Amino acid sequence: MNDPHSLEFAPVDAPLRDDVRRLGALVGDMLAEQVSPAFLQEVETVRTTAIARRQGDQPPASLARLLAGLEPHHAESLVRAFSAYFQVVNIAERVHRIRRRRDYQRAGSAPQPDGLHDALLKLKAQGVTLEELAGWLPRVDIEPVFTAHPTEAVRRALLEKEQLMVASLVNDLDGQRTPGERATDIARFRMALTASWQTADSSPLRPSVDDEREHVGFYVTNILYRVMPVLYETLETSLVETFGEAIELPRLLRFGTWVGGDMDGNPNVDGGTIAATLRAQRQAILDLYMKELRQLTTLLSQSKDVVGVSPEVEARVERYRALLPQAAARSKPRHGDQPYRLLNDLMRARLQATLDDAEQGYGSPQEFADDIDLILHSLEQNRGVHAGWFAVRRLAWRVRSFGFHLARLDVRQESSVHARAVAAALRDEEWEARDAVERGRLLGAYASGAEILPKSDDETGLRMDAAFAALAEARTLHGLDAVGAYIISMAHNRADVLTVLALARRGGLVEGDGSVPLDITPLFETVDDLRQGPDTLRDLLADPVYRAHLQARGDVQMVMLGYSDSGKDGGIAASRWGLQRGQVELLQAAKELGIKLTFFHGRGGSISRGGGKTTSAVDASPRGSVDGRLRVTEQGEVIHRKYGIRALALRSLEQATGAVLVSSLRPRPLEPREAAWREIMDAVAERSTQAYRGFVGAPRFMDYFRSATPIDVIERMTLGSRPSRRLGEDAALGNLRAIPWVFAWSQSRAVIPGWYGVGSGLQAVADEGGEEALREMARDWPFFKTFLDDISMVLAKGDLSIAEMFSRMAGPLHADFFPRIQDEYAKTLHWVLRLSGDDWLLQHDQRLALSIRLRNPYVDPISVLQVDLLKRWRDSGREDETLLRALVASVNGVSQGVQNTG
Repeated sequence: MNDPHSLEFAPVDAPLRDDVRRLGALVGDMLAEQVSPAFLQEVETVRTTAIARRQGDQPPASLARLLAGLEPHHAESLVRAFSAYFQVVNIAERVHRIRRRRDYQRAGSAPQPDGLHDALLKLKAQGVTLEELAGWLPRVDIEPVFTAHPTEAVRRALLEKEQLMVASLVNDLDGQRTPGERATDIARFRMALTASWQTADSSPLRPSVDDEREHVGFYVTNILYRVMPVLYETLETSLVETFGEAIELPRLLRFGTWVGGDMDGNPNVDGGTIAATLRAQRQAILDLYMKELRQLTTLLSQSKDVVGVSPEVEARVERYRALLPQAAARSKPRHGDQPYRLLNDLMRARLQATLDDAEQGYGSPQEFADDIDLILHSLEQNRGVHAGWFAVRRLAWRVRSFGFHLARLDVRQESSVHARAVAAALRDEEWEARDAVERGRLLGAYASGAEILPKSDDETGLRMDAAFAALAEARTLHGLDAVGAYIISMAHNRADVLTVLALARRGGLVEGDGSVPLDITPLFETVDDLRQGPDTLRDLLADPVYRAHLQARGDVQMVMLGYSDSGKDGGIAASRWGLQRGQVELLQAAKELGIKLTFFHGRGGSISRGGGKTTSAVDASPRGSVDGRLRVTEQGEVIHRKYGIRALALRSLEQATGAVLVSSLRPRPLEPREAAWREIMDAVAERSTQAYRGFVGAPRFMDYFRSATPIDVIERMTLGSRPSRRLGEDAALGNLRAIPWVFAWSQSRAVIPGWYGVGSGLQAVADEGGEEALREMARDWPFFKTFLDDISMVLAKGDLSIAEMFSRMAGPLHADFFPRIQDEYAKTLHWVLRLSGDDWLLQHDQRLALSIRLRNPYVDPISVLQVDLLKRWRDSGREDETLLRALVASVNGVSQGVQNTG
């Protein structure tokens, strides 16, 4: 197929086509009812104009004429109408993924690619035995970490309505519903769709940390809590199908969160939010356990006169009756012959005592798990495997996964904040200007505990003391697993790490043996920091104080890799290559130093911030960099896309687990050509960075950026509790956070951070005779192939003709900057196609190409409307609130349509 406009649904995707048409018609009916038939006709006119414009590869002038000068409320209604179409297309695609999964399971001839069964078959084909696998599984530690970076913070009310819509479609996936049942499903879908239309997309108020915690909590408690046992059951089944028998499975996955602990640049996060978050998470998970125990109470009604019950269960009942006499007194006498039921009631009472911090409460999650195991063993020994064992084991898996803390809370702060706190404590105004080596030397005594930093009454120091005090208290109240990593943003040297040790000691985070129970994690996030990371690690481990600290932590060092700021700093090619090369060299340094490394990948939703398919990312990672461990941030619209529906959340976790197993047990063979390829990538990255920095570093670039993108709207939006800039009010690029930087370019459809400089880098290497090597790399090197695939997707989602409309708002600066964008785009497009062998973008992934084409007729009008509204709002002095409201709707609309935006 040589024409992207002639793309059609593959036969297996015909049901998706039918769903899109049927649900699109429902949206049309809803718009006619909720607004008017004339409004629906207007929407159709705009849509058909957008389609004709795309098919004819025409500039968006016809759309601009249709949409110019609309009254703000009417423009907002149009945007929301197109967003409603996105919503049903997104839902239809997600449901189709569930349908395809069921098709594979029903067929039974071959497992679904990238699933657990597929991964195990690959391993078996490469000689992995069940014994080898069993020895490896305890080393597996996969930890998605949810962060509060919502570029698409869907309201909980809308999330719940979307689940209703999904459920009504899933009900009829097998086509076995009666006509009456099908009519009821359609009515439920329309009810949820209409209620969504009548609900504002976002709150007029900026979300608080509590709101963000509730948002993330929805996915963990409503989705992941339900699917975790299913993941292990799926793995057990796959083991039996592959190797003929199952084995005892250890915990493979857990979850983390930054919500309530990410202090970096957020004045709303402090010791209070750390404590409140851990309390709220404890409340949420214990409530779920108590609810599940209540359900098990009715199931486990076995009478000891009918079937045996182990003496240990009855002994535990008697022990708890003595421990919890009031709860025991509430037991109904007629249940006296049902030991499981009695024990469940008392376990629930003990969980409540745990919540109330009463001495009768559980001392640890393990004590609760022991009670569950007691019931499991008794059921096994007394013919109870088919009389409740299955349900009890599901609770056991949940306790292993979530403990009493739900998700480990990471804490993050920027290195300069730590330095200011130390400067105030030492009353040294020159502290931050001192050489890093000197600062490291002076910090030694405080970091070791030989001396304690003096207390100070400056705001920064008080905030840091409160944060560490909250972490110390958390270990006592919530257990050792409640606190995750302490991440240092903009970590540059040994002194930045020793500073945290010194502050932690002053804040009281010290064990009885004098050690600091904290995994301190430097975040290397600029191109230079990534390049210097191995030397920084060597220098850090050369310090006897830190070496002793790490030894107390099991000689495992976590390093966080920053995809966002490295891309903003040096462009996508330098960022991706810096991250790849940095991992290789950090692993080498760790081997020399005799320690183990855990890489924490700070990925965002967009390609320019490290987004993309987990399986591809793991496959493309350097040999040995996974080694059973995968810790990665999940943020923005990625959370909703991967974890918004239970079946898809299960699929996402399966893919991550399978990819980690394959990469760890049978990493790619050593590639003798890779040394030469690395030199070529050095050259690509260097020339790409020159082009990128030449563009963003040009005179008046920030003036152009602020005119040619809707960054001024994004800064006014209530997207998250954190400001869009890291430091003060300075609008310099260095102070702008990567999320609004990427988000603004995505909105303008130029998507500069996702591709700019790549063409120049590839062209430079080709000009020096390296084209054949580049072709070889594109064919045989997973890293480079994945890189080109990602660039291809970014280019396909952009639209330079619409980007030009945004650019023209920059006035005379348009002539200075937009030709450079066009030139670099042409180079990048040329080389991506040339090296991939495609005739057009995403020819190798026609399902994704079709998915983008489905959305373009709805995204394009919103983008064109956004340009018109933006001009008028700026002309009003940015004071017209009705125009701003319509603009905010347009930003949300483009985000939903384009996806991978933040």
